[in-house]
Amino acid sequence: MTNEYANILSALKESGNFRTIPSGNEGPEIIDLSSNDYLGLASKPHLQEEFLSEAHNRLLPFTSSASRLLAASQDEYTRLETLLGELYGRKALLFNSGYHANTGLISSLAQPAGTLIVADKLVHASIIDGIVLSKAPFIRYRHNDLNHLERILQKEAGNYTRILVAAESVYSMDGDRADIEGLIGIKHKYPNVILYIDEAHAFGVEGQNGLGLCRDAAGYDEIDVVVGTFGKACASMGAFCALSPTLKDYAVNRARSFIFSTALPPISVAWTKRMIETFMEMDTERAHLNALGKRLCAILQPLSPSHPVTASHIQPLVLGSSEKALQISARLLDEGFKVLPIRTPTVPPGTERLRISLSASLTFDDIDRFGQALIHSLSES
Repeated sequence: MTNEYANILSALKESGNFRTIPSGNEGPEIIDLSSNDYLGLASKPHLQEEFLSEAHNRLLPFTSSASRLLAASQDEYTRLETLLGELYGRKALLFNSGYHANTGLISSLAQPAGTLIVADKLVHASIIDGIVLSKAPFIRYRHNDLNHLERILQKEAGNYTRILVAAESVYSMDGDRADIEGLIGIKHKYPNVILYIDEAHAFGVEGQNGLGLCRDAAGYDEIDVVVGTFGKACASMGAFCALSPTLKDYAVNRARSFIFSTALPPISVAWTKRMIETFMEMDTERAHLNALGKRLCAILQPLSPSHPVTASHIQPLVLGSSEKALQISARLLDEGFKVLPIRTPTVPPGTERLRISLSASLTFDDIDRFGQALIHSLSES
């Protein structure tokens, strides 16, 4: 009975796409360039000490013991949703993760008959899984190609009651940005479009006070759903969406990942609120992270002439095969840098890569030494 599974695993090993859970015991001397701790908050133990020094926080439950619709206490959830609502100027709803948010929201928003989903080619797997769960027809437009998106809408807008357009503000594998104003401009032309933007890799890092790229957009009110996650720059866990009162009520009643999941632990929710209040004041760290991104881009772009690199807190070095990505990753670890390989199906075949993820806790010297180690590793391959 298990032979087919074993055969699949063998094929993955032969292609260089077999995955194992990293040991995580590299030691403090290793510089981690694989974490999404973009602001370095997760590496600051004094923040935890301060949080737990307050008696109220020490007594918060480590479990909700029920789904949000059944939980006995709502205080911490309400406080965080109220804060997010004030920051985003609309209602907010918490989810257990970005994956839960995207699968639950996309699948439920596309439930009514007459819905078409149009998504950027490189949206995260959680959005794709939400599309699959919705069972709605869908089309994918070429990455960041708004001309292609508009041609699709010109052809299809009259055939559907609503069209859900899904994109990310900062893309997780390339670190490049969507044209938020351009997306808003297209929505203006098609009144049956619902615009859905995932800010997972922008929340905490981009925009005024770290609230992402959407909040600063001139046409922000035209963006129907904004999603952000707490497990990256926010150094916590969970996710949220910011949306209209009607769509919030609809999600509470139709998003299965919200309805049927045990809610986040109250202590985690209180910690998230503290981290948001903390990172809003971290403009210096955001500026430093931006400067680190420019420094790294100057190193990577000459090594990747056929693949444009964006000066961002996420940057790829496309190597073209799983074997080479594994090989260079192992060599870099020997040189003191943890950079994990990204392989198919996370990225399309032929674009296997190293994904370099920066943190504001790094220095310019760290970037320069990594560049030297990378050049040395590539020369030996």
